[in-house]
Amino acid sequence: MIANSSLLEKYSKPGPRYTSYPTAPHFAETFGNAEWLDELQSTQNTGRDLSLYCHIPFCDTLCYYCGCNMVATRNYNRATQYLGYLESEIDRIAAVTSPERAVRQLHWGGGTPTFLHPDDIRRLFSHLSSRFHIAADAEIGCEMDPRELTREHVRALVESGFNRLSLGVQDLDARVQETVNRVQPEAMIREVNGWMRELGVKSINMDLMVGLPEQSVASFSHTLESVIDMAPDRLAIFSYAHVPWMKKNQKLIPENRLPDLQTRIELQQLILQRLTEAGYVYIGMDHYARPDDELVLAQRNRTLYRNFQGYTTHKNCDIYAFGVSAISQTDQVYVQNAKHLPTWQQRVSEGLAIERGLRISTEDRLRRDAILRIMCDLELDLDALSADWSIDAPSHFATALAELQPMQEDGLVELTASRIQVTETGRLFLRNIAMCFDAYLQDSTVETPRYSRTI
Repeated sequence: MIANSSLLEKYSKPGPRYTSYPTAPHFAETFGNAEWLDELQSTQNTGRDLSLYCHIPFCDTLCYYCGCNMVATRNYNRATQYLGYLESEIDRIAAVTSPERAVRQLHWGGGTPTFLHPDDIRRLFSHLSSRFHIAADAEIGCEMDPRELTREHVRALVESGFNRLSLGVQDLDARVQETVNRVQPEAMIREVNGWMRELGVKSINMDLMVGLPEQSVASFSHTLESVIDMAPDRLAIFSYAHVPWMKKNQKLIPENRLPDLQTRIELQQLILQRLTEAGYVYIGMDHYARPDDELVLAQRNRTLYRNFQGYTTHKNCDIYAFGVSAISQTDQVYVQNAKHLPTWQQRVSEGLAIERGLRISTEDRLRRDAILRIMCDLELDLDALSADWSIDAPSHFATALAELQPMQEDGLVELTASRIQVTETGRLFLRNIAMCFDAYLQDSTVETPRYSRTI
């Protein structure tokens, strides 16, 4: 499945990650609190379960590469104040939510959720569980920064019910860590991993990042060897997106110290080879998992799904998201909270905090379905799509099929009259394949956002 350098270079172009379709830049400020409240009230009896998300924006220090909505602070009073607003927002949404609806997935992201003290971790989880019906077998996950983390943080998460923890590793090379202002020695990572194992965490994920300044194939090879030795259940290895026009903190990274395209290509080849040899399955979109992992099984069974939390086994869920910048979703609506912390707090004090959103069209839903089937199932059955949407899919997507022809010649897809099949090599280029179905990229009247590169 190792793609040659010429293919990786050819398809390294800006493109969306498709955690939604249409993507977030197309949300509009004309869709706000009133529209979201109407949507909440009208979708309580759809038979869909719930996925809850809480955004904790705080971090102790600023990582120069960070693309998240975060606030670097050492003032814990800001977190205490934030929890009060967060609980108010949770209460308002819970008040219009049917108690019969089960929460199948719950996730905390950031920032750094473990910026919270252990007692406040328990406080927030207790508040959520008192307002929503969390299923006994729910998938409950949290992102963790090993710096400033204690065993008591992990204990608080486990005792609260968290069963999937994700550890931000990024890179174990000291020079890379110093350049991006995220110093966390390998011994620290191993200690936290040991705590999680000892306390019985069901599933451990580790996040890595390629394309960081000072990275080389030799240095990252050591990182991979060490991480594989720690035996996480899942790995997410993201490509660093250098977007200083969007994230001012990235201007602190000297561009002349970023790896060149050839090095990035060699890093991608290294990752795929080493993790495959170690027994991990490449799901796609930077995600790897052990062969018996739920994500791998769901992909085989054609039940894998993708949303703002990435790949998930919970397809038929509405997402209720809380906190600054958090994105919620029903089957036909996306909304995003205010991204500026003081603005979010002010809006929560007055009601809800929606800053922008979108009710998607039937055409959007159709194209979303096609994109998701490619990114999750690694194939698109055109006959099934035609039947499901009462269309002639080959005619409807004639432009997309024409764009896929060169990809077939390059060995990324196999095309027949009724099916688009992603090849083993094509898994590396899922974003590029999905882009063929994106009407917003093809519409010259729509301003195209600046995206990170696909490779």
